[in-house]
Amino acid sequence: MVERIEEMKAILLKLKEETLKEINKTMKSSSSLPSGEPSGDIYDQASSERDRELGLLLNDREREKLRNIDEALLRIEEGEYGVCEECGCDIPLGRLKVMPFAHYCVKCKEDIEKMQAQTKRFEEERAYNEISFGDEEEA
Repeated sequence: MVERIEEMKAILLKLKEETLKEINKTMKSSSSLPSGEPSGDIYDQASSERDRELGLLLNDREREKLRNIDEALLRIEEGEYGVCEECGCDIPLGRLKVMPFAHYCVKCKEDIEKMQAQTKRFEEERAYNEISFGDEEEA
């Protein structure tokens, strides 16, 4: 058990280092892009804007990944790592190797995702119904 935790801690620390390098690389490349006055035609400006937005999106994902890694390292320190936050069972080592900052076992994660999908579908249907009824009242 202790060996498993140490192995996962090493994996998390390596992943954290790689993620920090990726964030630094993205920040350096985005800071080298020209800013201020737009240059080139409208297509060049649109392409530059798209590249900038994509860089920000990727940077957000990397920061979220970094936060998840830090949380997993904290759970290791607190002796709670590798335990499903939903059912309290051990998360299988195979899952942790694939997703070292997993909070849930596969079964609980699937259940949570199904519930989220149902909630999203319900909210979308409700919003659609509100739009439909709203249009009919105006006619």
